[in-house]
Amino acid sequence: MTRSQASDPFLLEVLRNAFDTIAEEMTLTIIRTAYSQIVRDSLDFSTALCDARGRTFAQGVCTPMHLGSFLDALEVMIDEIGGTIDERDYYIMNDPYAAAGQHLPDIYVVKPVFFDGSLKGWSTTLAHHSDVGGIVAGSNALGATEIWQEGLRLPVLKLIERGERNETLWKLIALNVRTPELVLGDLQAQMAACTIGARGMCRLYDRYGVATIDGAIDDLNAYSRRLAEAEISDMPNGTYRFTDHIDGIGEDPQPVILNVAVTIEDRRMIVDWEGSSPQVAGGINSTFPFTKACAYAALRSVMLADIPNCHGFTEVIEVRAPPGCVVRPVSPGPCGARGITGYRMIDCLFGALAEALPDRVTADGSGGSTLPTISGMQDGRPYIFCETAMGTWGASRANDGQEGVPHIGANQSNIPVEMIEAAYPIRIERYGFVADSGGPGRQRGGLSIRRDYRILSETALLNVRSDKRAYPPHGLSGGSAGAASMNLIKSEDADRILPVLLSEPVALRRGDVFSHQMASGGGYGRAFERDANAVLNDVILGKVTVQGARRDYGVAIIECGREFSIDEQATSEIRAAGKDAPAP
Repeated sequence: MTRSQASDPFLLEVLRNAFDTIAEEMTLTIIRTAYSQIVRDSLDFSTALCDARGRTFAQGVCTPMHLGSFLDALEVMIDEIGGTIDERDYYIMNDPYAAAGQHLPDIYVVKPVFFDGSLKGWSTTLAHHSDVGGIVAGSNALGATEIWQEGLRLPVLKLIERGERNETLWKLIALNVRTPELVLGDLQAQMAACTIGARGMCRLYDRYGVATIDGAIDDLNAYSRRLAEAEISDMPNGTYRFTDHIDGIGEDPQPVILNVAVTIEDRRMIVDWEGSSPQVAGGINSTFPFTKACAYAALRSVMLADIPNCHGFTEVIEVRAPPGCVVRPVSPGPCGARGITGYRMIDCLFGALAEALPDRVTADGSGGSTLPTISGMQDGRPYIFCETAMGTWGASRANDGQEGVPHIGANQSNIPVEMIEAAYPIRIERYGFVADSGGPGRQRGGLSIRRDYRILSETALLNVRSDKRAYPPHGLSGGSAGAASMNLIKSEDADRILPVLLSEPVALRRGDVFSHQMASGGGYGRAFERDANAVLNDVILGKVTVQGARRDYGVAIIECGREFSIDEQATSEIRAAGKDAPAP
């Protein structure tokens, strides 16, 4: 085939789906071969195919906050290794400052793709590992004051060189992590996925020819850019601003400010974080590649066209942040728990876009995964339970907030109760929604999710990354705020409320219960405008109580045995009396 055939739209669509299928096969390979629950069950990993320059042209359906940073990491890697590339090599890296990484638990494993002796691209993976050492099990130390406290730092290195294991490096990694069998197993799962990706690309090159495949990759990136430009040109020009907060770390939290200005200029967008807090002496600083990836994820989600998952669409988005701020830290700023800042940046961008694109954004939600981590000893060996606990969304103009779903920044999953109890000395004693917690509105915010963990080992340590207690999820267009988060330790002695972001792990004993309630979603529109039958249905489902229906929505519910109905007259009177009340 000739180069010109790559521009055939039918062939281009075939190849686009072929690329995506290979990336998805890489994803399935990791799911089937990974050792740790954080990778295998929570799905905290990503896969992508990149061209020789490092530009992404296909992605697995994994974690958007990962995927937008692959170019930065690969550009550093390509510069580091120069011409010393062999098709049998596998590369590894994780350091935010030496390798454009995100945070230390996120480890890149990358394999070059060669065809007919020529470098054609990179088969890439990124996985959140169960532990990489440091002062806190799980390596998400909120109280770290410098990156050296956070764990093992890996510059660009060869994990496999010319087909031979770098035994020194494998031993070094094993010795510096608390769960070596899980970490080494997950690294091998990433290598297997990279092999699958490279093999799939070679088959396409062999079938269609180098000119056609290389041309298709270029054309997909160009097409992605054109679609993004067309989408932005349909948006109203202007600068849209929003300020959000992270509650802060420890017993005396100081709010961390996130300030964004989104400028729409014809066919391009600028995301500027000027005015955000300086970087903090805690692990929530967001490295700049991660900050850019979060902006790409948020803005891609409000575009209506079926834009290919390519680097091209990011070329029309410029992300700015002053060095030394919380969304662009400089060394040695710690960043192990930077995920909470990433989620909040996406929430903040939605707040800014609510004025420009009110039909395309939701009210504020639970704020992304809260990452509870429980560690201790079991049968004489260390264990680390860690999950990316996902919550709910805020309401939109047309729909109630979704519940039990991932944040758009991370297509991840809560670990099933049975799998937790089978693998760890933990019993889940409650898992479900919290009634009356969704932000009231014409469209109701999603409910809070609560999970209670009882400790069955003699002792354990708890670390948790949560948020949105002092600053609960906001509503839109007159909708009320959602419920705040809560972390509670229940023990024989007394109950104790924990900070949202722990500066150091909390000691637990056998029988203690960690009760973890995530924030809910904000409402959209005034609550007294909600359809009364929708409120009745919420009461029947247990999402709203009879008292909550009257208090929050002005709907009087008659309860007779196990049957519920609306008191039409009382509802009319309550709503008439409250129709002139100011919006919350």
